[in-house]
Amino acid sequence: MKSQLVSFQSADGLNLSGLLYEPKKRSKKVAIFLHGNGNASVFNNPGLQNLIGETLAKKGIAYFPFDNRGAHYIKSLKKKVGGKLKRFTLGSGFELIRDCVKDIDGAVAFLKRQGFKEFYLMGASTGAVKIPVYNFYKPKNIFSGFIFLGASDDTGIYYTEWGPKKFFSILKMAKTKIEKGEGEELVPKHFAGTNIISWKSLFDTINPDGDYNIFPFNEYWNDLHLAKKKKLFRELQSIKTSSLFIYGAKDEFCYGKVPQIVETLKEKILHKKIFDFRIIQNSDHGYHGKEKELAKLLADWLGTH
Repeated sequence: MKSQLVSFQSADGLNLSGLLYEPKKRSKKVAIFLHGNGNASVFNNPGLQNLIGETLAKKGIAYFPFDNRGAHYIKSLKKKVGGKLKRFTLGSGFELIRDCVKDIDGAVAFLKRQGFKEFYLMGASTGAVKIPVYNFYKPKNIFSGFIFLGASDDTGIYYTEWGPKKFFSILKMAKTKIEKGEGEELVPKHFAGTNIISWKSLFDTINPDGDYNIFPFNEYWNDLHLAKKKKLFRELQSIKTSSLFIYGAKDEFCYGKVPQIVETLKEKILHKKIFDFRIIQNSDHGYHGKEKELAKLLADWLGTH
């Protein structure tokens, strides 16, 4: 296996960085990895990235984890504007999830230039949520398969943590801030807790009718009717590409109901024959202590698709 640190541009010109793992024998097949939000970065856990890269390489598959615009809470990214480099403040605190389309398209364009022909998209946590968002807005895309790691109900988690009264109060407050042109301001700690997030990104995350509400398990199970404009699971139901879902049995962001989540997904997907599901026993959201089992699952599935 060979690996290298690379840089490329998103579709809208942001300079991003990633790690490209390749088998010794030239491969045309590559899996792109999307990390989660919060303070996430593919460079925060090089051991896991190296393990997955090495395991996939043994199957003749290249691997490309990269830091998207939502890496870390706050980060500065550069972009050429009018021939000059300009800095933009991004990170998960300022990201809008639909912008993942620009990051993924930039990664695909870069990998095409390296000679890759067959593409797979993998995401963990919020990265897994981005996959249906991308597919929904770009249904005629290049990907031959999708892998979801710990896909969670971000909107529902906030609703559960805050309760109905606080949830709708903050949702209204965030919308008002955006309408006043104050969406870039950070949410005070007594609302956001330890999370560092702007009003626009918070609204994007908790809006039941928004792009984040992809896996609305809590809303569906409890008949909450939070979404008024969009059909629940619509983005998931738009997927017609072979897909694998992997959950840790003790995933702390799954309401303690991983088997029920899997059954709900099986119920709601439309193209049932192209979806696979795996539960890794005694594993949490980050697959700690189960990294080898995870890597093998990924390699085995990608090796047969």
